[in-house]
Amino acid sequence: MDWGMKNRLSQLIKPNGRCMFLPIDHGYFQGPTSKLEKPGETIKPIIDYADALFCTRGVLRACIPYQNSKPIILRVSGGTSMVGKDLANEGITTSIEEAIRLNASAVGMSVFIGSDYEHQNLLNLGKLVDEAERYGIPVMAVTAVGRELEKRDARYLAMCCRIAAEIGAKVVKTYWCENFDKVTGGCPVPVVMAGGPKTNSDQEVLEFVYDGMQKGSIGINLGRISGRMNIRLP
Repeated sequence: MDWGMKNRLSQLIKPNGRCMFLPIDHGYFQGPTSKLEKPGETIKPIIDYADALFCTRGVLRACIPYQNSKPIILRVSGGTSMVGKDLANEGITTSIEEAIRLNASAVGMSVFIGSDYEHQNLLNLGKLVDEAERYGIPVMAVTAVGRELEKRDARYLAMCCRIAAEIGAKVVKTYWCENFDKVTGGCPVPVVMAGGPKTNSDQEVLEFVYDGMQKGSIGINLGRISGRMNIRLP
């Protein structure tokens, strides 16, 4: 691994091997979703506790101050919406040159494994890895399930994570599930945990986060959940 790649990964993952990524990219397919109508305002109380911010180029330019910013993981896939026919029909929307121009520490894209667009998604991931590796930029693959939330089980997510890693992702973001150690145990690159099941309390969020961290996740990538929790930070 070249110096540039190592340096960028070290910006995202702390010396203790842990990380907290703050995703505010939901608008790329959901529009102004709850708690993220004004992403720049939403993150103000919690941004100091994040190690990196996951967002699109539009929100980055419009909402995030350039002075003393957190490392950026730039979302580079999209092309679908909640009102469209199939969320899985994504393509690459942002070039590596644009990521370099924005001084991104990494780029991220979704893969919908098992969907009608699986082949397209995985080829796009491979092409993105090829381009990103040329400039020493790590790729984070996001194992997306669209509207099919029942797919969030260990066997399926373990397969998704392994495939993403095999194609060249340096980090994989995936959902928490029961038996999460089966997901992390079969993935040769770091796994970062996204949301899990629908929760009714902060305590339930903390419980699934704790379970995932004990079972191999190096950190969390929680967006709207982080914004709505009522835990008092120091």
